[in-house]
Amino acid sequence: MFATIGHTFELIKMSWRVFQKDRELIFFPIMSAFAMIAVVGAFALVAASTGTFDRMEAVQDKVPGAEMSAADVVMGVLIFFFTTFIGIFFNAALIAAALERLRGGDPNVASGLRHAMRHIHAIIGWAVIAATVGLLLQLLRNLARDRFGFLGEIAVSAVGGVWAYLTFFVVPVLVAEGLGPIEAFKRSKSMFTKTWGRQFTASFGFGLVYLLAVLIALIPTAIMFFIHPILGIAVGAFLFAIALGTVAAMEGIFKAALYEYANGEAPMEFDTPTLSGAYRAL
Repeated sequence: MFATIGHTFELIKMSWRVFQKDRELIFFPIMSAFAMIAVVGAFALVAASTGTFDRMEAVQDKVPGAEMSAADVVMGVLIFFFTTFIGIFFNAALIAAALERLRGGDPNVASGLRHAMRHIHAIIGWAVIAATVGLLLQLLRNLARDRFGFLGEIAVSAVGGVWAYLTFFVVPVLVAEGLGPIEAFKRSKSMFTKTWGRQFTASFGFGLVYLLAVLIALIPTAIMFFIHPILGIAVGAFLFAIALGTVAAMEGIFKAALYEYANGEAPMEFDTPTLSGAYRAL
């Protein structure tokens, strides 16, 4: 297990070196975040003007007779779908650009976006599936928490984890093989047994890297906040965007490289023996 984790961190270092050659990849997760903020903000304005927030608060406080309207539910579903679609679309653009680099090309933001747009119908289809499953898991999690407490919530979270691993390669398959969402899911699932150990340790490794990025951004943000709150917010927004965007870009490169190797390819910029060693079972 420790050898596998060691290989994971070596691959993270290689992802960093690839990122240094294409730093513009950071714009994909940053654009995704801004697009999500814009969409959520627009829906929030509509919700505030139509009384949705008041009804939500009344339901949460268990006010007698309080209930959500059908329009409130539809709005909630639409928010979930649009944010899911945005995340998948920009992730697809990132992975398309990363694959271009790993195959010897010289990608940029425009080329990644163009490639994602060529598969927009499949991306929308997968967004519908992913959002539906996400909503069902959230409903099950709430139900399990109410019925069985903490253990029930853990059980549903475990199911969500399995879903995340089974769908690990869906986006690379969508942009690299041009399959539809159902076929891409089947293809990703077929690769699961070969790569599950790598997926597990990748989640662990990048989780630590995300934590480190947050800490690096947090320290100067806190200092600036004590000097002046507005300055702290401005500096924090910039630093967190850079820190988290960098890690997200590296994670996309990592996934692209793993996808290539799982297909029998030797991605450029990555050490083949390290990739091979990363497939040892935990």
